[in-house]
Amino acid sequence: MFVITNRIDVTENAEAFEKAFSDSMRTTLKGVPGLHRATMMRPYAEGLPYVSTMEFDAKDDFLAWLKSDSFRASHSDDQAPGMQAPSAVEQHTLIETFTA
Repeated sequence: MFVITNRIDVTENAEAFEKAFSDSMRTTLKGVPGLHRATMMRPYAEGLPYVSTMEFDAKDDFLAWLKSDSFRASHSDDQAPGMQAPSAVEQHTLIETFTA
């Protein structure tokens, strides 16, 4: 499993950001090949970033998504709340999952 995390520093209009981000996920990510799950997490404490994750079968699925209509659609509105916020994208390979 190939996991992408994106830490997004939203300092204003958090409610509008959450709505725009959630709406975008629901409308642009359906049917993306190799994508198992996408999440958005609200920071528990002030000053921390939002974190979104995407879990793909493989890195190639992620790279294909970067070239897709889905990616372009999800990033097309540069005026959407949070789109101008600083962010840090990280890539990881899942080693192990434990479910209690």
